[in-house]
Amino acid sequence: MTVTPNISINDGNLLVHGKTILTGVPDNIVLTPGSGVGLVAGAFIGATASDSKSLHVFPMGVLEDLRFMCCFRFKLWWMTQRMGTCGKDVPLETQFMLVESKDDNEGSDAPTIYTVFLPLLEGQFRAVLQGNDKNELEICLESGDIAVETNQGLYVVYMHAGTNPFEVINQAVKAVEKHMKTFLHREKKKLPSFLDWFGWCTWDAFYTNVTAEGVEEGLKSLSNGGTPPRFLIIDDGWQEIENKGKEINAVVQEGAQFASRLTGIKENAKFQKNGLNEGQGSGLKHLVDEAKQHHDVKFVYVWHALAGYWGGVKPAAAGMEHYDTFLAYPVQSPGVMGNQPDIVMDSLSVHGLGLVHPKKVFNFYNELHAYLASCGVDGVKVDVQNIIETLGAGHGGRVSLTSSYIQGLEASIARNFADNGCIACMCHNTDGIYSARQTAVVRASDDFYPHDPASHTIHISSVAYNTLFLGEFMQPDWDMFHSLHPAAEYHGAARAIGGCAIYVSDKPGNHNFELLKKLVLPDGSVLRAQLPGRPTLDCLFADPARDGSSLLKLWNINKCSGVVGVFNCQGAGWCKVSKKTRIHDASPGTLTGSVRAVDVDAMSQVAGANWNGETIVYAYKSGEVVRLPKGASVPVTLKVLEYELFHFCPLKEIASNISFAPIGLLDMFNTTGAVEQFEIHMDSEEKPELFDGEVSSELTTSLSKIRSRTATISLKVRGCGRFGAYSSQRPLKCSVDNAEADFNYDTACGLVSFALPVPEEEMYRWHVEIQV
Repeated sequence: MTVTPNISINDGNLLVHGKTILTGVPDNIVLTPGSGVGLVAGAFIGATASDSKSLHVFPMGVLEDLRFMCCFRFKLWWMTQRMGTCGKDVPLETQFMLVESKDDNEGSDAPTIYTVFLPLLEGQFRAVLQGNDKNELEICLESGDIAVETNQGLYVVYMHAGTNPFEVINQAVKAVEKHMKTFLHREKKKLPSFLDWFGWCTWDAFYTNVTAEGVEEGLKSLSNGGTPPRFLIIDDGWQEIENKGKEINAVVQEGAQFASRLTGIKENAKFQKNGLNEGQGSGLKHLVDEAKQHHDVKFVYVWHALAGYWGGVKPAAAGMEHYDTFLAYPVQSPGVMGNQPDIVMDSLSVHGLGLVHPKKVFNFYNELHAYLASCGVDGVKVDVQNIIETLGAGHGGRVSLTSSYIQGLEASIARNFADNGCIACMCHNTDGIYSARQTAVVRASDDFYPHDPASHTIHISSVAYNTLFLGEFMQPDWDMFHSLHPAAEYHGAARAIGGCAIYVSDKPGNHNFELLKKLVLPDGSVLRAQLPGRPTLDCLFADPARDGSSLLKLWNINKCSGVVGVFNCQGAGWCKVSKKTRIHDASPGTLTGSVRAVDVDAMSQVAGANWNGETIVYAYKSGEVVRLPKGASVPVTLKVLEYELFHFCPLKEIASNISFAPIGLLDMFNTTGAVEQFEIHMDSEEKPELFDGEVSSELTTSLSKIRSRTATISLKVRGCGRFGAYSSQRPLKCSVDNAEADFNYDTACGLVSFALPVPEEEMYRWHVEIQV
């Protein structure tokens, strides 16, 4: 059987499903169709050159008048999104690109085609995309080591196309997984258990001034307010590092801590009980034991950099000589240099970084992690990862060195932390992403910056768009935030439906418990959504940070429902002129949009086979309950930094006059996340025969008071507080764990509500029955 290729080059045009994506494709561009199961919708792009070099820039062809969305590294560590319509709009360091091609002919019902471009690793080389002033899309292929050269790359960009962009991205990454054999898709990885519990991180509470006493204080403070943290991250500030005084008149003075190097694998004096603690055992172990025994913390993670510390490991430090550490000086790629410069790199390029020899890196991690595990630590947040790409000279290049480090790290984590305890951070380069077989949690964007007003709206839009790409490899982590902050509710609502970990970095005593209780149940667990949260189809090519007209809509699913969060993110973003994140509109306007059930891409999977398209919509902020016919939409109007969460609950028709949908915990952001199971048990056929249409109207009225039961709805529900469901008729009876519950019924909107008590067991699932 011959399969007509969906992607081809004809007469210098790159065609996808018959639609032209690029024109003027040069002769040295090579297209190889994907082969085997799962690759038939895709093709590889390569290029040849007349001479061997360590860095090539290959024009691929001209891109014009097609909407695209891409994720690019605006600085060494992190990606953000950019939308455009032509080649010159494609930024340097683009690692993911999605192109839309519509049929422009009036009245054409040809489907829109979505094409994903994934620049890959091939051998010792890494590819990225970029544009030029002639609107050409270019491949930049580099090794990061002038001694490592090539004159071709044949499988450097993978293309995949189809009619559903979410499926296209998913299939593309799985096809590349099969081709490269160097990483695993998120669905094959073990997710660490901390994701389902509320957490606290010390970073924004103390920065590097964190102490054992401060950690105790923070845990106590949050627990006393009724939102006990069950996972703890002890961030930067616990390690033994060299004491460097700031140099007078040094140009890099502000980055002095960034040049500091690790001098030992144990905790520093701040974490030793009574100062240096002669012979009394580990101060870190004491702290972890206290956290777990007295504050019921389940998981303790600690921070370290991929190189050990910001400035690496001190060469020949006492007890660390066997790591063969040497000073290396970072060299950044031209693409990164063309975007945002970084203070960390200013510092390290002057002072150098102490690089553990790649052959000794497993030993380094294993000794560090074994010590941490002996103190009761459950995992690590591994930060500053992308520094390794700048140190490839003399080691076979950036891809080889990164691969050595990631392999060593993952082997040590597998050996020392049973729950795959690792959060990857400052790691948005494809060198690392395509080398991770095991790491299952990745920070999704640049930090939450409590004191930077420009950062809050772009944070929410960046995590959403970056998740389109990163969410195929790992569970994106949308970062900590402050619960007591002008943008706290905005940040909290996004994380509630992001499918991500939910954790704060509050200073002890500085909490908004009313807000936290919308996220955290009394047992310290959270109602986490099922998937990585992503922008809806109609947002993929809009620009909700900059265009002045679009709201950001994020979709996710819970076990029995879908959810769409709507956020006004206008007014700030990364500026390619000033090369920093800045406010470009100080007073963005109020915007109006709408939401529909089909905004939840996986809605039909949740709803099941016999769903007719009708939903009950619960709007979290307004509290409104609306019965929405198939295809209908609900309007939403928001000012900047405002949000609304719409929960779409598929309506089940139980009998001709009775329909029902469970909603969930009405006071939690992720309302419908509380419902874990929904079953309908029909009563025997005989009883409803009373109402066969032959009964007189007077009799019907009197009988309604003694109406027989048609069905019993059985639900498994987590949490406590106000529980709600929709019923087209007033229920006959509601019960919780077989105890009858008093309920309210609002005839105007069909809302049934009653109270669920605080369960005594953790992660308890109430058995709720509603008779109709």
